[in-house]
Amino acid sequence: MIDNVDLSLVDWSRAQFALTAMYHWLFVPLTLGLSFIVAFMETLYVKTGNPEWKRITKFWMTLFGINFAIGVATGIILEFEFGTNWSNYSWFVGDIFGAPLAIEGIMAFFLESTFIAVMFFGWNKVSPKFHLTSTWLVAIGANLSALWILVANAWMQYPVGMHFNPDSARNEMINFWDVLFSPMAVFKFLHTISSGFTMASIFVVGISAWFLLKKRDILFAKRSIIVAAVFGLISALFTATTGDSSARFVAQKQPMKFAAFEGLYDGSHGASLLAFGVISNQPKASGNYLPDIKIRVEIPNLLSYLAYLDLNAYVPGINNLINGDEKIGLLSAQEKINRGKVARNVLKAYKEAKEQKDLAVADVLRTQFDDPKFQANYFKYFGYGFLNDVNSLVPNVPLTFYSFHIMVILGFYFIIFFVYMLILAFKDNLENKRKFLKLAVWTLPLPYIAEQAGWVLAEVGRQPWVIQDYLPTVAAVSQIEASAVQITFWLFAIVFTALAIAEVSIMIKQIKLGPKEGGE
Repeated sequence: MIDNVDLSLVDWSRAQFALTAMYHWLFVPLTLGLSFIVAFMETLYVKTGNPEWKRITKFWMTLFGINFAIGVATGIILEFEFGTNWSNYSWFVGDIFGAPLAIEGIMAFFLESTFIAVMFFGWNKVSPKFHLTSTWLVAIGANLSALWILVANAWMQYPVGMHFNPDSARNEMINFWDVLFSPMAVFKFLHTISSGFTMASIFVVGISAWFLLKKRDILFAKRSIIVAAVFGLISALFTATTGDSSARFVAQKQPMKFAAFEGLYDGSHGASLLAFGVISNQPKASGNYLPDIKIRVEIPNLLSYLAYLDLNAYVPGINNLINGDEKIGLLSAQEKINRGKVARNVLKAYKEAKEQKDLAVADVLRTQFDDPKFQANYFKYFGYGFLNDVNSLVPNVPLTFYSFHIMVILGFYFIIFFVYMLILAFKDNLENKRKFLKLAVWTLPLPYIAEQAGWVLAEVGRQPWVIQDYLPTVAAVSQIEASAVQITFWLFAIVFTALAIAEVSIMIKQIKLGPKEGGE
């Protein structure tokens, strides 16, 4: 680790950001999907003129509005934390990271906030087609917000389109389109919004199943289920497809994260996929930092194929990434740390030469940052220069491993769930399948678990990096008292919990009231 860093400050800052992000992520995915489901339902109302569709639309729109308000509140706090808790990070890459966030505020947030007033209060005040357009613009705006946030997050995991300026010691954007259209950004956006669509579909199906169990609003419930189940099945299949593509890219650009969530300690050609495993609390061997995996269910060669579309491809494990492998040109973690320290020392020497007005030395050092060989061999590992312990490069394996496998298992369950739901719906036999309707209600919390598992996987799996290979967490925190972060952590925990309880209470109250007669 770097010197003079209060590790408790790092831990509390991470905990506070994780707390805010996880509460925020309770609300956002539902907003992303429910906005489109509402838009589909209103489209059916405008096309058919059937007042029952208006009634259905207004019910789900009310639940969308409750959820939307809480999501906005937690999201604003999340963005402020970049300045309060992570000021070194904001300084180092603010020119790049700030761009998509600014666009999100100017383009997407204003779009949805402008038309959401028409969406909720414009019934009978504007034409049906204009109201429908407003509803679609709110849905598009909400998902555009997600796009720009996810572009920023993807850049942290796969930094591209930038150039380091040694005069300001900051990374500066040189190609906006590389940032926007990087494979990491594309896969992350598609996978994230489709998982949000899946969550919203299960939300609608589960609540509608409750109405059927109570023998209330039967037509409302059946129509809601058909729309949501069709949308959900398409979304769940797309989530699985984009997840596969995303994992393949992670294998190539974030191999340590890939090895951790696959439970791969020792790499090989034709690596097996660990389909199921139970991790022991005990280390794998005496003096080893890796926990043992006691129960293993493996599929031969499949991991190599998933990672590189080649059954015999070499997939490095955690030990290989730490110790290196000269035969395949894989540098050891210690060598990366050494090269990173060289890059940091060159930057330090350059700054000192400038301060002492030794322009000749400064010019020589300055040219190194434009030298492709220096960039490829040393500056590429700049972030490693902040670290001293190679084991700090290994993320929390049990947390990453279980998060990944929970997410995948639930993803396949959702596909089967939607298929069976649609079969019953089209047979017009739903209300008689009370056990399955109860299962649908109990399925409601599962997409929330899957969403949180995915978020944990993405963020814990890339530790110790805030920006992959360029800035570790310990170098990104603000220089503030750890006690200040502790106090705000508990304050946020109380406030966010109160908001979540309030939202659930209001939601339950609205659900029990049910859709209003005549759509009024």
